Amino acid sequence: MADEDRGGRRRAPGELESSVLAALWSADGPLTPAQVKALLPGDLAYTTVLTILSRLLDKGLLSRRRAGRGYAYEALRSEAAHTAEQMRSLLERRSDRGAVLARFVSELSEDDERLLKRLLDERED
Repeated sequence: MADEDRGGRRRAPGELESSVLAALWSADGPLTPAQVKALLPGDLAYTTVLTILSRLLDKGLLSRRRAGRGYAYEALRSEAAHTAEQMRSLLERRSDRGAVLARFVSELSEDDERLLKRLLDERED
């Protein structure tokens, strides 16, 4: 089943997609579905991995190229670029962006706050 692992635990929405993307980001190049499956925890069915790869391809997050009789898949964007896009998309859907950003900043660790400040300062230069 796609929404449960073989132990019967219900997966969070997007958990498999995130795991597949993480496997692709950790690779040095394109991976076949069998290679992706080998990098994932648990005992997923090959067809489940293939379905997730197809969905990510349809969403425009992956590219694929011929590899023998099948395909090898690769993420089109880095993990940082993908995460930044998700954050920007969430922010754009909120009516009070200032409140969201203020809350976000207030919950940062001191180290992350310093890093964000440095990045903003560098952007101004």
